Amino acid sequence: MNEQIKQLAEQASVSSLWMSGTDQQGNPILEKFAQLIVRECLTICQYNTDDDDDQFDLGRVHQAKEITQLIKIHFGVEP
Repeated sequence: MNEQIKQLAEQASVSSLWMSGTDQQGNPILEKFAQLIVRECLTICQYNTDDDDDQFDLGRVHQAKEITQLIKIHFGVEP
């Protein structure tokens, strides 16, 4: 995925497992696991942006949209 995922693998002491993939591209199973976690976080944020019609929660909706974008940028996820 991106550098952030590699750093987290090092912090979790699984960097040797991470780099056990082919051509030093990373272990596909661990990479998929990391992608699924990031996607799940994005799903939670997306769930909280579905209330655009609720005028009382527009601040929360706006924050959830901003957080979604920050997560995408941080982990290099395509919009």
